[in-house]
Amino acid sequence: MAVVTINPGESIESALRRFKRKVMTEEIIKDAKKHAFFMPPGQKAKLKSALARKRNKKKGRPRPRPVAAKS
Repeated sequence: MAVVTINPGESIESALRRFKRKVMTEEIIKDAKKHAFFMPPGQKAKLKSALARKRNKKKGRPRPRPVAAKS
């Protein structure tokens, strides 16, 4: 659970920014979306393997090399 205490003299906007950052780092939204609906174990395994394939395909892709500046 993300808790942010407002310091004396701190604006609401900066406290809200700190709260949003904390929620993002703790992945609260991601976890809530994951538990929002039931996914059968078979479908969960298919999704996991599909994401692994996508990740491995992306890793295997050659990266463009930076071009050195010529003087």
